[in-house]
Amino acid sequence: MEERLIIGEIPYANLFPIFHTLRKEIDCSAYTFRQGVPSRLNRMLREGEVDLSPSSSIEYLRNPSLYGIIEGHSISSRGPVWSILLFSRKPLEALEGAAISVTSQSETSVGLLRVIMEKFHGIGCEYRVSESPETEKTEAYLLIGDDALKRRGQTGGMMVFDLGEVWYRLTGLPFVFALWVFRREIGTKKGLLDRFRKDLDEAREKALRDLRSIASCSPLRSHMTEEEIVSYWRLIDYGLSEENKKGLELFRASLSELSYGLNS
Repeated sequence: MEERLIIGEIPYANLFPIFHTLRKEIDCSAYTFRQGVPSRLNRMLREGEVDLSPSSSIEYLRNPSLYGIIEGHSISSRGPVWSILLFSRKPLEALEGAAISVTSQSETSVGLLRVIMEKFHGIGCEYRVSESPETEKTEAYLLIGDDALKRRGQTGGMMVFDLGEVWYRLTGLPFVFALWVFRREIGTKKGLLDRFRKDLDEAREKALRDLRSIASCSPLRSHMTEEEIVSYWRLIDYGLSEENKKGLELFRASLSELSYGLNS
């Protein structure tokens, strides 16, 4: 049986241009895609159920000996990102001791919120993990991905804080939400990994040239105009520059400072 590279696929709008273009423009006959939210794909990657995946930056930071990264690729922002939003009844500085409902889908976003609150504002909160943070009776709640995009215009009178924007204002550095991560013990599939690196480069190049037509295929069309979808994608930095890496290192150091459970 011919060997195949098993690739995790996060079904969020931020990665839609990449996966859409991979399937449409690239020969994917040697690849199998498995969908899941970031937290599920992190576990699958860790346990060897997938070979590579766009993965939460915190997963890579926790297991750098287990993983390698595909250089030049990430999901990052230099300012607002629209899809990592804290909805709050109070200003950030007034949330001392408050309960905040947080999504179970992405630990990186929760880690970013804790760094912003605890390291940069010196504020301690109670974080309650929930499948539906917006339904909990708490002072604030965190939404990510498509859930955040769909709700960003429906504030219900609450204040909305874009965590990508808050991080950039406080640090002057990009925030790296996700990296393309592969298991170092990829064994006989190394040739397929090398092939995928080239395919991913090509898919990103083509996708960024063709965002307007890709928007017409996006599942978000029921909630956003095509122009809004394109504007959202243009907020995202799909590269991984040295500046992005500085932001990632600051995040790692900040998590370690908070004793957030990194291995080093």
